[in-house]
Amino acid sequence: MDPVLLEIIVCPDCHGPLTPTDDELVCGDCGLAYPVRDDIPVLLVDEARRPG
Repeated sequence: MDPVLLEIIVCPDCHGPLTPTDDELVCGDCGLAYPVRDDIPVLLVDEARRPG
């Protein structure tokens, strides 16, 4: 993912910072994991994986 984009986008649920992994972006505050499909982050809370 583009590093500039990662500086701009935040978690749509709690506005926390997102950290990239292999195939998702994980919120450092609430723990939601958002999928990345074809290099496009899907930042929809309904599509996010809940922690645990």
